[in-house]
Amino acid sequence: MKRSTVAWAVAAVAFAFLVLLVCAVALVFAPSGGVGPLGLGGRVGVVDVEGIILSADRFRETLGKFRTASNVKAVVVRINSPGGGVAASQELFSEIRRFRRETGKPVVVSMESVAASGGYYTAVAADHIVANQGTITGSIGVIMQWMNYGDLLEWAKIRAVTIKSGALKDSGNPTRPITDDERAYFEDLIKKLRAQFVEAVADGRKGKLKAGAMEKMADGRVVTGEEALALGLVDEIGDYRDAVDRAARMAHMSLPANVWHPRPMRPGLLELLFGGPSESTFAGRLLSGAPVGGGWNVFFLW
Repeated sequence: MKRSTVAWAVAAVAFAFLVLLVCAVALVFAPSGGVGPLGLGGRVGVVDVEGIILSADRFRETLGKFRTASNVKAVVVRINSPGGGVAASQELFSEIRRFRRETGKPVVVSMESVAASGGYYTAVAADHIVANQGTITGSIGVIMQWMNYGDLLEWAKIRAVTIKSGALKDSGNPTRPITDDERAYFEDLIKKLRAQFVEAVADGRKGKLKAGAMEKMADGRVVTGEEALALGLVDEIGDYRDAVDRAARMAHMSLPANVWHPRPMRPGLLELLFGGPSESTFAGRLLSGAPVGGGWNVFFLW
């Protein structure tokens, strides 16, 4: 046998061994329920929106992983949230829109127990919305609340002192009654934010909302998933697995689809107690000013 022929045979065997080695490594390090990190095959990425929406940081980070993973062909957003901060909800909406526009990967929402107000605001940015029959959704509106403890301070013989630079600077001061001018000011603010919500829904559900649906939902009511389907607020009745299958079909993947569901690191005791406002914990809500006590805040919250 010629020396060149032997060399080619050795090279072919070495290449075949290298391919087998790469495949073996990919299988060893493949995440549970998915395929390897080298992009062998396609999978559906899953990201959660859970609890009161206070920040988009973790959501943005997870979408970033799906953006760069070539084997993630579609995304399912699992929503189980009554809503939350106005700006935080709008950021989730924008992140989904940006992800769809820049990657071309379809995004399907899977609604769980509740996807109301800011949770629904987030959902309408997706290509397709799947809800359970008993999902509570809707609540298209804005709420502003605070506690007035002026009488309590008076009873305790404590007097609050405020020095301000303008007539409306301490609007919503919980130590005194609200004035007519302040009430008009807040009502105008609420109307403007509600208009932003309505515009987002109208744009996200363009051509899908039934006639009169927005007018019916204008009072901030919630509806079941079944009612939401009849109104055009969602596209399909189904569960999480149905949403994954829908996303896979939209991405022209075979069924059943593999999924990749990155889990955030479990918080330690100190994080649970003193974690930042991005966490949906009691401590996080306190630090963020979520509706658990004094001060006024504006929310897309049912």
